[in-house]
Amino acid sequence: MGTASSLVSPAGGVGEVIEDTYGGGEACEIPVEVKPKARLLRGSLRRVGASRPGGLIGASFKSTASVQELECVAEYERLKKEYEIFRVSKNNEVASMVKKEAKLDRENKRLRAELQALQKTYQKILREKESALEAKYQAMERAATFEHDRDKVKRQFKIFRETKENEIQDLLRAKRELEAKLQRLQAQGIQVFDPEESDSDDNCTDVTAAGAQSEYWNGGALGSEPSMGSMMQLQQSFRGPEFAHSSIDVEGPFANINRDDWDAAVASILQVTPLFSHSLWSNTVRCFIISTDETQPEVEIFIRNYSPKLQRICETMGYFFQVVHFPAANDSHFKEVRKWEIEKSSLVILLLHLTLPSCLLEDCEEAFLKNPEEKPRLIYHRMRDDRVSSDSVQQLIEQISYVNKAKMIDHVGDVEEGTYEIYTCVEKIIKQDILGCEMTELESKDLGNKEESTAPEEEVFGDVLWDAHDEQEQMEAFQQASNSTCELGFEKYFERLNDLVAAPAPIPPLLVSGGPGSGKSLLLSKWIHLQQKHSPNTLILYHFVGRPLSTSSESALVIKRLTLKLMQHSWLVSPLTLDPAKLLEEFPRWLEKLSARHQGSIIIIIDSIDQIQQAEKHMKWLIDPLPVNVRVIVSVNVETCPQAWRLWPTLHLDPLNSKDVKALISAECSSANVKLTKEQEKKLERHCRSATTCNALYVTLLGRIIARVGSTGNIDETLQQCFQCQDTVSLYRLVLRSIQESLFSDKEKGLLKEILCVIGVSHNGVSESELMELYPELSSVVLASLVHSLHKMCLLTYGCGLLKFQHLQAWEMVRSEFMEEGANVSAYRQKLVDYFTMQLSRDRVTWRSADELPWLFQQQGDKQKLHKCLLNLFVSQNLYKRGHFAELLSYWQLVGKDKSSMAAEYFDSLKEYEKSCEGEESMICLADLYETLGRFLKDLGLLSQAVAPLQRSLEIRETALDPDHPRVAQSLHQLAGVYVQWKKFGNAEQLYKQALEISENAYGAEHPRVARELDALAMLYQKQNKYEQAEQLRKKSFKIRQKAARRKGSLCGFALLRQRALQLEELTLGKDTPDNARTLNELGVLYYLQNNLETAELFLKRSLEMRERVLGPNHPDCAQSLNNLAALYNEKKHYDKAEELYEKALDIRRRALAPDHPSLAYTVKHLAVLYKKMGKLDKAVPLYELAVEIRQKSFGPKHPSVATALVNLAVLYCQMKKQTEALPLYERALKIYEDSFGHMHPRVGETLKNLAVLSYEGGDFEKAAELYKRAMEIKEAETLLIGGKAISRHSSSGDTFSLKSALSPNIFLEPGQR
Repeated sequence: MGTASSLVSPAGGVGEVIEDTYGGGEACEIPVEVKPKARLLRGSLRRVGASRPGGLIGASFKSTASVQELECVAEYERLKKEYEIFRVSKNNEVASMVKKEAKLDRENKRLRAELQALQKTYQKILREKESALEAKYQAMERAATFEHDRDKVKRQFKIFRETKENEIQDLLRAKRELEAKLQRLQAQGIQVFDPEESDSDDNCTDVTAAGAQSEYWNGGALGSEPSMGSMMQLQQSFRGPEFAHSSIDVEGPFANINRDDWDAAVASILQVTPLFSHSLWSNTVRCFIISTDETQPEVEIFIRNYSPKLQRICETMGYFFQVVHFPAANDSHFKEVRKWEIEKSSLVILLLHLTLPSCLLEDCEEAFLKNPEEKPRLIYHRMRDDRVSSDSVQQLIEQISYVNKAKMIDHVGDVEEGTYEIYTCVEKIIKQDILGCEMTELESKDLGNKEESTAPEEEVFGDVLWDAHDEQEQMEAFQQASNSTCELGFEKYFERLNDLVAAPAPIPPLLVSGGPGSGKSLLLSKWIHLQQKHSPNTLILYHFVGRPLSTSSESALVIKRLTLKLMQHSWLVSPLTLDPAKLLEEFPRWLEKLSARHQGSIIIIIDSIDQIQQAEKHMKWLIDPLPVNVRVIVSVNVETCPQAWRLWPTLHLDPLNSKDVKALISAECSSANVKLTKEQEKKLERHCRSATTCNALYVTLLGRIIARVGSTGNIDETLQQCFQCQDTVSLYRLVLRSIQESLFSDKEKGLLKEILCVIGVSHNGVSESELMELYPELSSVVLASLVHSLHKMCLLTYGCGLLKFQHLQAWEMVRSEFMEEGANVSAYRQKLVDYFTMQLSRDRVTWRSADELPWLFQQQGDKQKLHKCLLNLFVSQNLYKRGHFAELLSYWQLVGKDKSSMAAEYFDSLKEYEKSCEGEESMICLADLYETLGRFLKDLGLLSQAVAPLQRSLEIRETALDPDHPRVAQSLHQLAGVYVQWKKFGNAEQLYKQALEISENAYGAEHPRVARELDALAMLYQKQNKYEQAEQLRKKSFKIRQKAARRKGSLCGFALLRQRALQLEELTLGKDTPDNARTLNELGVLYYLQNNLETAELFLKRSLEMRERVLGPNHPDCAQSLNNLAALYNEKKHYDKAEELYEKALDIRRRALAPDHPSLAYTVKHLAVLYKKMGKLDKAVPLYELAVEIRQKSFGPKHPSVATALVNLAVLYCQMKKQTEALPLYERALKIYEDSFGHMHPRVGETLKNLAVLSYEGGDFEKAAELYKRAMEIKEAETLLIGGKAISRHSSSGDTFSLKSALSPNIFLEPGQR
């Protein structure tokens, strides 16, 4: 029979799918265990059935198979049901889980949203809390301020009364002393001025300040004439002729002057005006020597032996020293150069013996007799017992002593001794009169060391590092940018700039664009002058960027300078970071903070901003919204303007029109007495039509070339050469060739090339003294001649005592002409490197070597030498102390040193230097180096490393000097500053208090150093939330700084104070000199301003008498005194006396002055007004006509001042019933006013009203009604202006309508003038 396995077909092998007849035909795998036999049997039966469908083998097999099959089927059914149940339950569970998951996901999203909302709410509450705390602190500060100011108001009258009582006692004491001195002098038979003639002694003022020249008075000269440009404004606001402004708005003894005017008057007496001449604000002490052949030995000894000593003295104070001497043999060749050098000179020395050649007379007259600025002058006269000097020498000395105050040296003896006397006198003049740096005995005793006076920046700005040279360079750049012979039609641009200032905030910066040389700098500087004149409450901060890669183009220095100027103006002394990145980041916050303290507008002007290194990156603050009262104006070249800035409002400078071109060239030619033909003018007009040939610089240069050729050369040939130059650079090239052709020798031509190339490769320029050391074969005569030619032709200019290129195009021309090959540039740089390296080897570390040498190494790419140079402690100290922090860091980054390694190297160098220090002076110098290193590390943020050098500096100073020396206070102050940043306030407070105590004992309680310690303590208390104590200290410091600023006179020199004191002493003793006469005149004017007319009359009379005795009765100064006395009598209503004096003054000025001189016009005007007031109309008519003529010559026929004179004359004709003659004058004046001010100006309205009256009287009622209607419309607009509802009006001439002047009861105007 066999087994069932024998029935299994081999074809049904492993892997055959079992068909589930109950499962719907799908192959499936049931996840339950099945007995193997049952499954095998079932499979076997199926296979058997499949092989034999219908046939079974035996009954026994069949019954067995049926039972087993039934069991399998039952089992299968059961398992199937279980599976279905299991599958359904699991599906239900999965569905339930999906629902739960969706629900949880929704809950999660909701919770996340709630969490985000809570976080936002938390941040908002946190900000509100911080704001509330800040508001609380501010409220506490305001409350403390109000609490302290409340008592001040109550005590104001008491303080004023006590102050006046003390002043009266002082004046009475001074009066008794003067009376005693007067009695002594009278007992000696000396005739003196009798003060008893005055009946108002209690109103006298004790003047102990330094004096000023009358032309420097603010707003008009006391005792001198106003500027021509302000004639119209003077008519509105002057109370009388030749006197300063007055404001009739208070009562009491100072009824005729307010506090601002009084400060301006005192400031003028103290000579604190910033309007200095070139010789005063130059960084070079120039000594011009005039000598004869007889005194040539003294000149040679002085230049050889004593000039180097004077140079070292000036170097230590940051100045250059230059001696210029033209031998008598060269006098005829350099006439113009000598005159220019005399004008620039700080000091002129005349060396005489027995004779004076006639060729030197002109120089002597220019230097000694024509010295309007009263610069120091010295005369050395070598005498002999057996011989008498010639008449020319004696006559010159008498004239000089009669007219000018020059120092005299009468020497009898050896030439060497005489030269030494010259040296000692020159040294004294330089220290006292020119630099104003010599200290009194008390100051020397307090300071103990002369170096203490070498850091004025610490007195003014506390711990802020300030470079006076950078500031001086900006002043000079502003002055030079303002120089122009023509206005170039800028009036239309002024209106746009005025609109920017008046526009409502917020407003983006204004972009002034134009091509190179289009006059952007000139436009901005002229507009700054107008704003300073007419908007005194507006703070204007300007920066003129020079050549690329120069100091003025470094962004960090630009931002630091602007920030410090803001701080200086707001009297704020706060710590300022020196980190360049933080400085640029914090500037917007500083601007917002400081602008909030200013009561007026702030205008920031940056010229050539596109020349700043990486301007778009470092000037991002320009894109941010500016504070409400801040306006920004920047100028750029069209080609180099960043793309992002082109979206700003833009004022584009158009090329010059033919009229401006002609005016500019004519002005240049007129200065050289050159007259062009009509044909030449037409050629020039046709040439100057393209964009590159009609810009301001090109036309100016063209005019200079024509003027240089003059009458000696062929102008037509020169014009043909100029016409071939189609841009400014090529025209500069022609200028250079013409200068080279004018030189006498190839040697001079070679020196010219050397000078230009050395200046071209330098960092900031080269001084004349440096050029003479670089080229020993270069004499002062040749150098002066070359510089004069280059300066006159706009190639070179002066900046901070350095020769530099006047325009970028000049630099480009020199670079393309002489330095195209890289070898030439390297050679000239190496020459400068060798020179300044030699200076370092001789221990001559000046600001020049610190500026130039590291920069030259950087340009050469010599990191090793740069590293060695930076480790020269004095070079790094010089850079750091002058605030060139960013520059110093960039050098260290170039050599690959981080902050820590840099600090370690400096400390090691100091330790090495300390080993060689011996003696007190070297130890003091070592202490300064340690302090500088500590401050440098503090500014780098390395506080832990900064403590050690500062402590070492303190130890050295306490040992070498004295524990109570002011320099010890300096060390304590700096160490305390580190502890403040370190948050160790207790240690800092103790150190600050020690420094304060030492400073008070050394300097007194009202010194700027004391104010610095008070500010530091106030800042410390504020950080500790001790606002009340901080406010007390800050107010005390503020008062000290205000007093110190007035006392110091804006850095203008204590020597001038001593000079004025000597003048007042001479005045008291009765010595007759022109200086004393001027001082008496100024004092008379001051008493006039105080309404003390009796005392003013005494001083003015004394001034007139002294001038008549000293200068002669027909001198112009006598006319000034007569004019002032006449004005005083006019004020007292003594018209007969005033008439007589005015007529005398007019007669003198007619004979002494030019027909169009403003002083003559002044006297003519006021005498005419007086005649009119007295009813002498026939006498007034010719004077009014003369006033019109003078103003037409002075200002041109279309100036508003001419219109005012025409109206005055027309009013006079109307009073004389000559309406026919008055009508054309009114109509002409109306046309001028409308063209100048616009159709809605008040002056147009007044003129229309006068014309209406004239038409009405003539019977033309319709025209009268029309004119009167127009006048009323203007009057209504004026009323809106007074109510503050109209925008400000700015005229093209810069005059603005002044409500104060319009309503002042003492306006010196006739009705027609208003």
